[in-house]
Amino acid sequence: MKTASASIILAGLLALGVSAAPAQAQLARTYVSAVSGNDGNDCNRLTPCRTFQVAHDNTLANGEITVLDPGGYGAVTISKTISIINDGVGEAGVLVSGGLVGITVNAGATDTVSLRGLTIKGIGFGGGSGIKFINGASLTIENCAVRNLTGADPSGHGILFQPSGQATLAVTNTIIADNSLNGILLVPLGSAIAKAALNRVELYNNGFAGLNMLGSFASGGALSATVTDSVAANQLGGTGFLVQTVAGHASAQLILVRSNVSNNALGVGAAGPAVGYISQSVISSNTTAWTTASGGALNSYGDNVVIGNNNQASQPLIPKL
Repeated sequence: MKTASASIILAGLLALGVSAAPAQAQLARTYVSAVSGNDGNDCNRLTPCRTFQVAHDNTLANGEITVLDPGGYGAVTISKTISIINDGVGEAGVLVSGGLVGITVNAGATDTVSLRGLTIKGIGFGGGSGIKFINGASLTIENCAVRNLTGADPSGHGILFQPSGQATLAVTNTIIADNSLNGILLVPLGSAIAKAALNRVELYNNGFAGLNMLGSFASGGALSATVTDSVAANQLGGTGFLVQTVAGHASAQLILVRSNVSNNALGVGAAGPAVGYISQSVISSNTTAWTTASGGALNSYGDNVVIGNNNQASQPLIPKL
């Protein structure tokens, strides 16, 4: 038998239109499916969601979203530590248009985000950018393809890494191609410290630069990238690897090892008090092999192959360390 007080509480909830049932709990692992997914589901294995955003919102911090089958899963804004994983079910990703961003990371200062096996592709209709990092501790990108992002800045970038605090970017086994501005733009804001590691990254046919490291907008921070076993090719109107800053702003350093820089308008460039170190790399068939400006410096360990460029360099030699 119900007590009088219990009846009063239940009546009050009903009067307010409030359900007495418990709220749906978030899961440590959620699932998305283009075949059987529905955003009204709870994102569990047998009842998957349809989009990355709904799955994200139903996933606990430190959890993981698993892709069950090929398909487009819509744009997502990530606000916590999470992984989005496709481990070989077929193409799974995001189509970008209307000046929007495919995947935005705007998380907490200690949050870490991982993306694996995804395709982010622009389809025109107003352009956009592929992946934009605003805040968080780190972003790791593995086995992904980011391509065909168009439009004027802030659109047209494959990956825009723009932290306002200390953050790291790691990219491996990934192709970034056919973007109207930069394949990857690293541009820390304020006094941010941004560090990047690129391994087996392929940068093709990007309009301004394959990798553009820009310290000009930072007041007291630092920007560094180490690139190994990678390719920057066919930026026919742009630069393969570019590191630049201005005096009084962020320090900027590029280390390039065992990489191929070919068929670009400019192979490698350093401007402002920015510095680059190049070792065991091939710089070939560019209009200009390398150049420095406004106090920039490029240093070689003397073990590079520089051949077949229309202009070997705007300087006689890269200084040997």
